[in-house]
Amino acid sequence: MTRVLIVGAGGHAQVIADIVLSLARSGEDWTLVGFLDDNPELMGSERLGVKVLGTSDQVREFGHDTLVIGIGENVARARKFDQLKSASEKFVTLVHPRASVAEDVQIDDGTVVFAGAVINTGSVIGPNVIVNTGATIDHHARIGAHVHIAPGVHLGGTVTLGEGVFLGIGSSVIPNRTIGEWTTVGAGATVIRDLPARVTAVGVPARILKSH
Repeated sequence: MTRVLIVGAGGHAQVIADIVLSLARSGEDWTLVGFLDDNPELMGSERLGVKVLGTSDQVREFGHDTLVIGIGENVARARKFDQLKSASEKFVTLVHPRASVAEDVQIDDGTVVFAGAVINTGSVIGPNVIVNTGATIDHHARIGAHVHIAPGVHLGGTVTLGEGVFLGIGSSVIPNRTIGEWTTVGAGATVIRDLPARVTAVGVPARILKSH
């Protein structure tokens, strides 16, 4: 049996919890130990019938085999992932049973693929990535670490996303485009040209609004 702790206890963490519970109901050998959250007001409360046990600094106090980060914001999720990885913690990759992932897709540790998501052949997904509800990634995509692909995002074939990219809900990227690290694409935007690192782009077609 694989015992999972979720770091975070907000709405995003609860959707991840539902993945673990769904896998268990489908016959997979998973058990959700509980949540860890650094908000002291949440200690002892329950989410989906599972308790918030303590803070992330207390991770070694609770028996577990693996972790997953339940934080949607990229910078905070990356920081927590790196902190716990440096403490020799192991991270699980979770794929909802109602997601569709081609057999040859490579998915690194700590990545979560939500219900209704599709990842097509030849794609490589880095660590600590979120492929959110109903998002689609076409063939031979390259997705860097700590990326968040929000619900309803659509990526064409051979798209490359650098580390820490955030694609807002309902946005899309046409085939063969590259988006630089830590760039944000606004909700509903359509990316038809390459975007550099550390900018925010919005609109149809997506235009750079600011650098950061």
